[in-house]
Parts: sequence; C-alpha cells; structure tokens
Amino acid sequence: MADILLAEDEADIRLGLVATLESEGHSVRAAADGGEAMRMFSAKRPELVILDVMMPVKSGWDVCAEIRRRDESVPVIMLTAKSAEADKVIGLGLGADDYMTKPFGVRELLARVSAALRRARLSNATSADAANAPFRFGSSEVEPIKFLLRPPSGDPVPLSARELALLKMFASHPGDVLSRDFLLDSIWGVTYGGNTRTLDQHVAQLRKKLGGDAAALETVHGVGYRYAERAD
Repeated sequence: MADILLAEDEADIRLGLVATLESEGHSVRAAADGGEAMRMFSAKRPELVILDVMMPVKSGWDVCAEIRRRDESVPVIMLTAKSAEADKVIGLGLGADDYMTKPFGVRELLARVSAALRRARLSNATSADAANAPFRFGSSEVEPIKFLLRPPSGDPVPLSARELALLKMFASHPGDVLSRDFLLDSIWGVTYGGNTRTLDQHVAQLRKKLGGDAAALETVHGVGYRYAERAD
C-alpha cells in the first residue's frame, strides 16, 4: 500500500482513478491541475506520482520536471491521450519512469503502479544498505550503523551524527576541496543560522578522534577542507 499523488483535470477520470487505487488499499491525494499537484507534493512527499500531461496551470511535463529538480527517486507515471512517440520521449526525458496512453485498462494501471512501487522500494532498500555499509577513512574503518570509528589499533571511538555525516561526505569526495558553505548547507541544512566556527570545531574534534589519520583531513585556507586519501 502506498501514498499516491494523482493529478488529472478531468473530474470523471480523476474520481475513477481514485476509486480504483483506493480499492487496492492505496491512500490517494487528488489534484485537478498542475499547480495544485505541486502544492500537494511540497506539503508531503508521496511514494508515487501519477500525472496527466494536459492540465491547466502547469502541464504534467512541467510538474514532472519540477518534481525531478526536487526529488530524483520518487516514481512518476505519465498519463496522456496522445500516442505519438515524440510525446513519450519528452516525458521520459524529463524523468518520468513510465508512460500510459489513454484509454487504458484498470488492470494495466494497477500492474504498472505495483511495478513502479516495487522498483522504488527495492532501490530505496539498496540505498539504505549502501548508506549503512562500513567504509574506510585512511587506515581506520567507519561503521555507520553503530556510529563507530575503528582505528587500526586501540578501542573503537564513538561518533556523533554530524561527525559521521562529515566523514561520509569527505570519504565520498576524495581529493575534492569542499567549501565551508557547502558542508554547512549539506550537513547542518540551508536554514542553519550559525557561523563556520561550528564546522571548524567539529573538524577539530574529528581530527582528535582520527589520531594518525588526522593528517588526511587537510585545511584549505580561505575555502574549506579536503580529504587527501592516501594509498596504503
């Protein structure tokens, strides 16, 4: 079962699709135009989006493009009365995951919805596993699921959530100079109202915990920090 956002301007079709999806146990929020669809999407991220292409205020194509700028993973199914290959190419090029031409059967719709949700959930599970997988930082091993740093010798060192996030960020960008503003926006959030001193203090604390690997976390004066990954 899933939270589905449906955008369809034709009332009869919209009501029919809502009834069909709800009969399968899905929770459906329905919009009558593209502008309303984006407001609903902003209010709460759905697990699946179904978009009619030809809608007032904003077309399905415009909504799909805007959704993709905000979220790359939510599955999007496009609905259209057009069967031209060019229209399908446009929708898929904007990031849609699937495309259905009206009229279509109820069974086909439900099958495509199930398939899209299954792919998305599998992808999310894989991403979660990857996010929790241990990784190397210098000669140490980091265990995200336990919030631990394991040096080559000695006892494991506990990490705070932000220390772990910083290590993940540096480890995923070896050799790149990451500015203080980028790190603050990425880890503290774009609404963070503090100053860069907070970041510098966290990095200083990390260096203490890294011990012999601290030298790999370099300061780039006037810019930010760089993880200078070294071969063993």
